[in-house]
Amino acid sequence: MSRLPFITNDNLDEHQRAIWDGVTGGSRGPGSQFITAEGGLAGPFNAAMHAPNSGRRVVSLGAALRFETSLEPRLLELSICTVGAHWKSNFEWFAHRPLAERAGVTVEVLDAIERGEQPEFTEADEQAVYAVTRALLVSGRVADAEYAAAHAVVGDQGMVELTQVVGFYCLISFSLNAFEVALPPGNDAPWPY
Repeated sequence: MSRLPFITNDNLDEHQRAIWDGVTGGSRGPGSQFITAEGGLAGPFNAAMHAPNSGRRVVSLGAALRFETSLEPRLLELSICTVGAHWKSNFEWFAHRPLAERAGVTVEVLDAIERGEQPEFTEADEQAVYAVTRALLVSGRVADAEYAAAHAVVGDQGMVELTQVVGFYCLISFSLNAFEVALPPGNDAPWPY
């Protein structure tokens, strides 16, 4: 159970309606997967409903960063999972690990990230994106060598988008953790709440 009560579809203001419709009818997939047994929106979306003026912008930015960047899905999901694991955000990990696997990130890499260990990469582009993501998470800065390696893979636009992805998923992980958003029933959390 989340610290925030679920806002359901029966009495929404215009901003909440925009969030609801954007989540359940948008590019994220079939809308029913985002509706909880309590009739609210799952994951970070319920928090957005409680602060709809900023929440609708957060949801819109998330859609842009997930579906409208130049980053290939494998690298995007690797970065998102790295952020989620860094903050031990159970729901973020639950939502994005399967997407990372489907996009081609190996189970071995994801298992190491989940354990908080340095993964052994077989792909240089993954190593480069991971290194930039970790550097931003740990120090908020990126060394020249790390920057150059990732830039060679994703270019200027990709570096901007990667930095935005890391910052955005920190925001999402903070929301999920602060409000103790639970996993759907039957799923185990890798980290204690």
